[in-house]
Amino acid sequence: MDRIILLLVVTALSLQASAVEKVPADVRAYIEEREGCDHMRGEPPDPRDKQRAKEVSREINELCKGTDRRLAGLKRKYASDQRVMRHLNRFDSNVEPDPDRAPR
Repeated sequence: MDRIILLLVVTALSLQASAVEKVPADVRAYIEEREGCDHMRGEPPDPRDKQRAKEVSREINELCKGTDRRLAGLKRKYASDQRVMRHLNRFDSNVEPDPDRAPR
């Protein structure tokens, strides 16, 4: 049973990867960069580990900077291409850290 589930997961990931390969290069590059941003956003450190919290905050600032603006630009550019829009619409449009909020 576990082998069947593993095969289904691998097949689904393979299909998703091949679908991403068929989008324009600028969209493909954005997806790769944004997935790095989202990965770090999804890994909140233990609040007691101040050093790790600083590292995660630094990575989020670095990886996510400019992604909101670039996503909006790509959505304008490819608004009439539903295939591309399906890929872009899976991302939140407001993920960048608030520059007015002081880091903790």
